[in-house]
Amino acid sequence: MAAQALALLREVARLEAPLEELRALHSVLQAVPLNELRQQAAELRLGPLFSLLNENHREKTTLCVSILERLLQAMEPVHVARNLRVDLQRGLIHPDDSVKILTLSQIGRIVENSDAVTEILNNAELLKQIVYCIGGENLSVAKAAIKSLSRISLTQAGLEALFESNLLDDLKSVMKTNDIVRYRVYELIIEISSVSPESLNYCTTSGLVTQLLRELTGEDVLVRATCIEMVTSLAYTHHGRQYLAQEGVIDQISNIIVGADSDPFSSFYLPGFVKFFGNLAVMDSPQQICERYPIFVEKVFEMIESQDPTMIGVAVDTVGILGSNVEGKQVLQKTGTRFERLLMRIGHQSKNAPVELKIRCLDAISSLLYLPPEQQTDDLLRMTESWFSSLSRDPLELFRGISSQPFPELHCAALKVFTGRKHLHLEELVGGNQVKNTVE
Repeated sequence: MAAQALALLREVARLEAPLEELRALHSVLQAVPLNELRQQAAELRLGPLFSLLNENHREKTTLCVSILERLLQAMEPVHVARNLRVDLQRGLIHPDDSVKILTLSQIGRIVENSDAVTEILNNAELLKQIVYCIGGENLSVAKAAIKSLSRISLTQAGLEALFESNLLDDLKSVMKTNDIVRYRVYELIIEISSVSPESLNYCTTSGLVTQLLRELTGEDVLVRATCIEMVTSLAYTHHGRQYLAQEGVIDQISNIIVGADSDPFSSFYLPGFVKFFGNLAVMDSPQQICERYPIFVEKVFEMIESQDPTMIGVAVDTVGILGSNVEGKQVLQKTGTRFERLLMRIGHQSKNAPVELKIRCLDAISSLLYLPPEQQTDDLLRMTESWFSSLSRDPLELFRGISSQPFPELHCAALKVFTGRKHLHLEELVGGNQVKNTVE
């Protein structure tokens, strides 16, 4: 079969309008194992196929992309980088997005290879074209470009190529395309910044992190909502949290939450800001975060009493995150009767809310009630048992009702509560075995 494919490839190279041959080659290649193609890689001449991409013929382009995708897989990334660099550059500026995606997939293979990536780093024009792919209309093209640049930046040489050359000016130029593209560049910068303190330093020196943080604390509420998600991603890393604290960004976010009551548009960004603190608490110290930023806890309690399902959902998720470890559980317990009322509210929502919110409530309850065996002290067991009792006047009936509803996803969520709290013997009390059978 490989010999037949090579013969058809030669026919394609010989003819001026090889449409039938392309169709035949495409069919044959589907049946040829990749290892057979690899054995014939030295004989694969792909120039004619790349040339056919330049013809304004839809079917030829589609066939060539599919054929090249298969044949290029048989070639080593180093060979592709060294021998097809001109074709790769042309592919990145091709009017057909499928050609760009094909090209970027090969660049993705190259940048994953430590021997081949140097070929990319030494090709300034190719790097420039990758950057400009971020600004295209096709999201798949942009995502592939971001992924390649992020991977390139894992090395010192890659960081220098991106931030200590004209490429940085190209990146800033692409950002001016529109708001969507600007956020894509921010996404890339945050991905790079999250890798290491050194990577973050390159990104902050570029001025792009500062620009993002300026938008986060600016007056545009929709921009705030978008930027907080990216800043939260940075906060997942220890060095990222240190940077945000040193720059006073965490304090600024807290102050914005404080002023949210007087902002009629706060519902656009408040959920993201509360999520930020929830994640911050669980990654650092729930007690320290909640004591230093009491407005965070206050806002969670307010949101759970809201009539807005979005606000309630975020508050429930945040309580679940806070209560996922013992320190967080103790912080919540210290709020006393307010937390008891919050638990009753969660219990009410788990019974009466739409299915999606019910599941989120059950996930939070599971997180709150769960104690690993090594942490099942008498005090903590009594505490979580009292929480279970606070969910409803008749919590056992509450869970019986949930278990009887005809929604498998609800059964799964309820099962998490049961299996996490075996010491309460909930399975026997509320039909956990029936739930298990339904799930299975």
